[in-house]
Amino acid sequence: MRIPYTDVLAPPTVIPKSANTLIGAVAALQEFLTAPSPRGLLNSTVVLTGAGISVASGLADYRGTNGTYRVNKTYRPIYYSEFVQNHEARKRYWARSFLGWTTLHKAKPNVGHYAIKDLGSLGLVQNVITQNVDSFHSKVHPQIPTIELHGYLRNLVCISCHEELPRESFQGELARLNPAWAAFLQEILESGALDTENPDERRAKGARTNPDGDVDVPGAPYTTFRYPACPHCLVSPPKTPDGDRAIVQVDPDGAWKSTSTAGILKPAVIMFGESIRSQTKLAAEQAVASASRLLVLGTSLATFSAWRLAKSAKDRGTPIAIVNLGGVRGEDTFFSDLDPLGSGALGARVELSTDELLPALVSELRQSSSNAHQHKDHRLEKHGALVFKDMLS
Repeated sequence: MRIPYTDVLAPPTVIPKSANTLIGAVAALQEFLTAPSPRGLLNSTVVLTGAGISVASGLADYRGTNGTYRVNKTYRPIYYSEFVQNHEARKRYWARSFLGWTTLHKAKPNVGHYAIKDLGSLGLVQNVITQNVDSFHSKVHPQIPTIELHGYLRNLVCISCHEELPRESFQGELARLNPAWAAFLQEILESGALDTENPDERRAKGARTNPDGDVDVPGAPYTTFRYPACPHCLVSPPKTPDGDRAIVQVDPDGAWKSTSTAGILKPAVIMFGESIRSQTKLAAEQAVASASRLLVLGTSLATFSAWRLAKSAKDRGTPIAIVNLGGVRGEDTFFSDLDPLGSGALGARVELSTDELLPALVSELRQSSSNAHQHKDHRLEKHGALVFKDMLS
């Protein structure tokens, strides 16, 4: 995954112009989701989501009002090569992850995620592709196939044997190996530094919260942090490319030692500089290629892996609607050919929060569906009465 564009993006142009209010935006997206499918495709909408949809769950995003790239100009995500090659970098990563896991673990899906479930129940959404690693989509709507483009934080994966382990139990191991850090985490929790969503309040209490469960405490002794080895590799060290057995060593407490050549655990996410799994990439491409519409929610598409999916949809002539607070990478690419006075059937660009817009959209769609059924029932009753009258004449 490439490093994303981090500068502030240009503000969007709302399309159609009527979508500059909640009522207008709902009407435009209703047209978008219920219009006849183009090019003879089956009615199938793919949803592509980003960090913005999870902000209402209390998780940090990147470019929102309190986004990491806006309030923490020095923030730099760890690169895959750095994590794999550098023991000290892994100490720093796992220490910060240890502090941030509690907030991430207790976070819950919000109304935006449940609205997507409802859109699926209405037959309007067939697939979800998410850049998020919080697993909220798969928890809320398991009946809608979800492609986790950038992996997930719920598990770890060994870079040697590729076995996965649950992140929750790993947290307990980190606490056992680092009792002083466990006590420090308790102090942070009691101070409320991780409870507030205000970045200034968090900094005042000594913590900087970043996306994906990363908490930075300036001046913290990261070099003292310890982490365990892969338990599978510890029991049965894997073979190296030349056929020899790799070395997996731990200290008396079970912490990975730098003399080891295997057994390194990493989060089951795609780090910057790491390639997306080929099967995941192919599944996302196929979902977009077969869709009659693409609905983009809560993402600026600054990460190339997401932007290229939207661009491929545009190149195929697939209608696209984007709901995001703030700018989107290459907006003109997606909307320059749309009529600003249109209905939204061929595409829309809305600047509202997903937790405000999506529930209102679902409510309106349900009402319209109910009215349509009532109208149909009335016509059937009228038709039946006419048939009965003819039988009697």
